[in-house]
Amino acid sequence: MAGPEQQQQHQHQEEKDAERMDDAEMALQGINMLLNNGFKESDELFKRYRWSPLMSFGASFVSFLNAMMTFEEEKMQTACDDLRTTEKLCESDSAGVLETIRNKIKKSVSVRVVVVDRLQRQIIVADCQVYLAVLSFVKQELSAYIKGGWILRKAWKMYNKCHSDISQLQEACQPSAAAAAANQESMSADNANHNAVENGVTAEALDRLKGSVSFGYGLFHLCISMVPPHLLKIINLLGFPGDRLQGLSSLMYASESKDMKAPLATLALLWYHTVVLPFFALEGSDTDAGLMEAKTILQRKSVVYPNSSLFMFFKGRVQRLECHINSALACFHDALELASDQREIQHVCLYEIGWCSMIEMNFDDAYRAFERLKDESRWSQCYYAYLTGGELIKVQCVLLFKHTTDDTHKADRLRKMSPTRELCILGVIEVLYLWKALQNCSSSKLQIMNQVLQRLDETSCRGLKHLLLGAIHKCHGNVRDAVQSFQMAVGDEYGRQINSYVQPYAVYELGCILLAKPETVGKGRSFLLQAKEDFTGYDFENRLHVRIHSALASLKEVVPQ
Repeated sequence: MAGPEQQQQHQHQEEKDAERMDDAEMALQGINMLLNNGFKESDELFKRYRWSPLMSFGASFVSFLNAMMTFEEEKMQTACDDLRTTEKLCESDSAGVLETIRNKIKKSVSVRVVVVDRLQRQIIVADCQVYLAVLSFVKQELSAYIKGGWILRKAWKMYNKCHSDISQLQEACQPSAAAAAANQESMSADNANHNAVENGVTAEALDRLKGSVSFGYGLFHLCISMVPPHLLKIINLLGFPGDRLQGLSSLMYASESKDMKAPLATLALLWYHTVVLPFFALEGSDTDAGLMEAKTILQRKSVVYPNSSLFMFFKGRVQRLECHINSALACFHDALELASDQREIQHVCLYEIGWCSMIEMNFDDAYRAFERLKDESRWSQCYYAYLTGGELIKVQCVLLFKHTTDDTHKADRLRKMSPTRELCILGVIEVLYLWKALQNCSSSKLQIMNQVLQRLDETSCRGLKHLLLGAIHKCHGNVRDAVQSFQMAVGDEYGRQINSYVQPYAVYELGCILLAKPETVGKGRSFLLQAKEDFTGYDFENRLHVRIHSALASLKEVVPQ
């Protein structure tokens, strides 16, 4: 235990550090360090200044990121403990070491320090609560969902209040319209400065705070806007809104701010444009939606993050969505090498390498990628523990199903039944379809898939076969053949018990095709409503409901109901 003299020296050092440090700038530096593969250095920097609320939050965020990328119980508990410590620090009644010192040193701006610090602490508390709720949801227990929901409700109220307060302060810092009109040339700057001093806070500090709150505020809007209607009713009871455009606008504001969460907002935008949009078909069947925005972001940030494994990963996602699979594989391999000290990011890259290899129908490379995941990732080991051998193509198919879908029953059936090569390839095509990856396949690979499916004559999977053939015809632009195949899938009653999702998905696909022509929009809408209302309790139901919800919402924007 340190004696009084050592404690005094430690406090004196903290006072010297606090006098010369800008914790907002340092926190941004720590996050940039993290994204440029300096994981250990970033962690050390945040922990060294953990008595600062911002730096404490940075340390907690690193813990949270590690927990979410590993799902290891120990790391998840550490993240919870760190987040609660940060929350407690920010909720403390005392001003704390940093602001006490600043008030002594900078008495002339003490009001500004109090206003900025109070708002910053509230935003950090809301951020911590969101991350604690996410960690709670991961437990997948009913009590955890209820607890997490109420935590999110509290966080949303804080975000909303802080966003409103900061916006009002920003307006107060602006010159009035009358003053600006009376003297546009000379009064603007003076008036703004006068208002800033009068309100005790500078416009620059408010811009950073607005960026800070806009990250969580925007994510709330964006994520909730994608929730299916039947779940949205529950969320509305908790008081959450959901405006996709507001969410994107807020994240873009945060991304261009000088706050520590600006890089995180940039990553959130890249995640939205390259993962969420194509997977949930939020812009219909247009896989190019969002790609231009993602490419612009990557180009603009390339100077700041020249060797970032995460940014290289998203570059690979763009290449994959543009059907440049070899280029995508090169990006994912580069990202894998750049993330040599961060195995969690390596696992995400391996996952994408497996996917790209599967798209190329290179089963050996796909198998190797997923096998490496099995060996290195604790959370994936349980998925593969039951594998005892068997022919390579069968094991590959089981691996792909276990790792890429939640249909564990089908994977178990494949393990037990010794299927033919054609049936295994059917399973691979099915996985590609369910994860919206058929559109990334080349024409030659799609043609091979078509030929394999045409040769398949298994009664139990006839409906699935026609659903997949319809999807392949749709990728090729053969609308008439696609419609015919989807109609045959809808009519398959025999296979409904085995592949319960085939009929609602086929009805949805028919609806989307009909929406493309003005003269059949009404019929297309009817099919979407049929897919939404006439089927229930099937596999991948929530996924389809999100896509139906998006298609109907887009339709209302074009043709008001």
